[in-house]
Amino acid sequence: MDMSISEILENLYQQYHTLEFIEDDPISIPHQFMGKEDIEISGFWTATLAWGVRKSILKSANEAMKRMDFAPYQFILNASEIEIRNFDNYVHRTFNGEDAKFYIKSLRNIYINEGGLESIFSSTLNSSDLNIANGLSNAYQVFFSIQHPARTLKHFGNIQKNSAAKRINMFLRWMVRKDDLGIDFGLWNKIKPCQLLCPLDLHSGNIARQLGLLTRNMNDYKATLELSQNLSTIDPIDPIRFDFALFGAGVNKHE
Repeated sequence: MDMSISEILENLYQQYHTLEFIEDDPISIPHQFMGKEDIEISGFWTATLAWGVRKSILKSANEAMKRMDFAPYQFILNASEIEIRNFDNYVHRTFNGEDAKFYIKSLRNIYINEGGLESIFSSTLNSSDLNIANGLSNAYQVFFSIQHPARTLKHFGNIQKNSAAKRINMFLRWMVRKDDLGIDFGLWNKIKPCQLLCPLDLHSGNIARQLGLLTRNMNDYKATLELSQNLSTIDPIDPIRFDFALFGAGVNKHE
């Protein structure tokens, strides 16, 4: 007897939803920290870099934490201009020192004046909202509300321009999901797990299409909505837990 889509997803979830998942995944970077703000900032920075080979992502994220003396929250709040200039030669693919220095200054503004990262994603969100779209749009606007290099806009997914915002949605998964194994952190309580959108990339998109969970050919915001809505019919409470299944199965086909 052929398995249903939900049974296939559950099997893949059990296969990939393990503590070993953490070791080679970008989520291992925020797992180095204990404080809420340190986890948020290291997670946000790491998620921003999360495209390409995972070993390279981990190397670049760890390098950033090293330059912040492994105290990202204190660095964001208190770093001098000289200390910030330590990021002049920082680079990860197209994310360079100019981008890094703006990220530091924007995060400082967010924590001093906007209530922190959780606030900018949740303050415009209502409990009745079906998804996090309003929060994604508000966070984008706040993040770039101070003077910024035009080049840096490309590093923060803008759903108003139909971006899948994969890396931001992955970061939100880390912060919001109440995970049974402690893989995702579940630090934020103002956003419901059912409001999250599934991080969509080449790997998860390919598996989703094979399973009939996604018909749209492009990996964009419209596809993200379609996939997330279909996953919510399988698990209305925590639909994005299947990100593990889709991404893990997709990566294993290509590594």
